Amino acid sequence: MKKTTVKELMVPLEGYPTVSEDASVYEAVLALEKAQEKFDRARYRHLAVLVQDREKRITGKVSQWDLIKSLEPKYEEFGDMRTTSLSGLSPLLIKSMMEGFRLWQDDLDFLCNRTAAKRVKEIMYRPTEGEKVEENATMGEALHTLIVGHHQSLLVTRDKHIVGILRLTDMFNLVCERIKSCGIQEK
Repeated sequence: MKKTTVKELMVPLEGYPTVSEDASVYEAVLALEKAQEKFDRARYRHLAVLVQDREKRITGKVSQWDLIKSLEPKYEEFGDMRTTSLSGLSPLLIKSMMEGFRLWQDDLDFLCNRTAAKRVKEIMYRPTEGEKVEENATMGEALHTLIVGHHQSLLVTRDKHIVGILRLTDMFNLVCERIKSCGIQEK
């Protein structure tokens, strides 16, 4: 039996919104909105914008998380929060962090207006090698990488060049379809 590969489920770069590193956050939001208008109704909407350098190579991405976090620049003082879990911290401690750093003191409209003019390269996330998967990798390899890294997506590579993105939502849909095809009936 042939194993399903990442290439069969990935979204090719042509099907994903991209912007230049020098684009404004405003332009990135417009690119995402334009891509949403075209999205295939059978698939989930795009939740990120891929970022390109001048040679059109993908250098990063701006996810929902990156965009929202960029509204409050004081989070930069915390360092890389992707590897930090707040689980297990008391609500009182989390609230004291907010008060101690004086987070979210400004009006949301002010924060959004200030962020709109920023360059994408200021807020984008540069994925690590652990967030990439070869296009000919099996679904098992991709699922393992998603689970261990707790990622929402993986960049798909061919000869070290990024050629697409594999999204957790698409993997979830595939798994659900395969479970339903088992044909087990409730008793």
